[in-house]
Amino acid sequence: MTLSDTYPVRLVCRLLGVPRSSVYYACAAAPDETTIRNAILETAEEWPTYGYRRLTAMLRRLDWKVNAKRVRRLMRELHLGGEAPPQSVRTTDSRHPFPRYPNLVKDLEIQAPEQVWVADITYVKLEREFVYLAVVMDVFTRLIRGWHLGRSLDQGLTLVALERALLHGTPGIHHSDQGVQYAAAAYVDRLRGLGVHPSMAKVGDPRENGYAERLMRTIKEEEVALTEYRDVADARRQLGTFIDRIYNVKRIHSSLGYLTPKEFEARWKELPPPRTTTPTGAEGRAPVGTDPSAAPGPSPIGAAGRRLFGSVGQESEKSRM
Repeated sequence: MTLSDTYPVRLVCRLLGVPRSSVYYACAAAPDETTIRNAILETAEEWPTYGYRRLTAMLRRLDWKVNAKRVRRLMRELHLGGEAPPQSVRTTDSRHPFPRYPNLVKDLEIQAPEQVWVADITYVKLEREFVYLAVVMDVFTRLIRGWHLGRSLDQGLTLVALERALLHGTPGIHHSDQGVQYAAAAYVDRLRGLGVHPSMAKVGDPRENGYAERLMRTIKEEEVALTEYRDVADARRQLGTFIDRIYNVKRIHSSLGYLTPKEFEARWKELPPPRTTTPTGAEGRAPVGTDPSAAPGPSPIGAAGRRLFGSVGQESEKSRM
């Protein structure tokens, strides 16, 4: 026998200090372990290089109620995770007579799109040969602005990628390594003719071009290492799909509050103009040459970026296991 069998529900709830609706509330059944495991496997199959943090964010975008600790535990039990393949083809030749330019972005805080672009080259293995991929990325949004795949490491490789990027805007600073493709007169003259300031990383220190290095590692891990290309045309088609339809549009970034580059750019455009007062105090600053996912610390996208996404993608302390 229960109290509700003898007394009215309204009276019992009033005496106990609980809402009457709680008597009729039925808790929604939490998804069982097998269902969550299957969801993790399906998501990891689509994004095989994601760690537990990104995989958690992606699952939440798919309306799964999970937290990072549970995803990490299940990934460990499912033996998910891998290592990046080693790089073995040299793409940078800094032995040339062209002028070198100082690193303009080492302590620069990135505040807006098109403030800084970074550029780099990597190799792509086909069945019978190597080809080369040149990419230009906007640091603030992480959007790949331009790219080109070619058989040769000549000047045309980087110039075509640059021209494609310029269709989307013009940067204030163009940052790269000191390779001949970026130091050559034709490339630098094109930048300076548009009022763009060339900036270069120190020879032998890839950390000074960390964003471009990290981008290339992502492309190698999430596309090139997982795909067999028959020839240049096939590689160009599949890489184009990855860059234009997956990386820019679908791939989430922890440094962007677990938004995609396109989403981040769209939200930036919706923001009201920032106040003109100069911020004071200890602002979080990090060099543009530092890989943002390599170590904890403040985001180098600056106060403008932090104002944009706020706490998007942050863990909730009340998340259930």
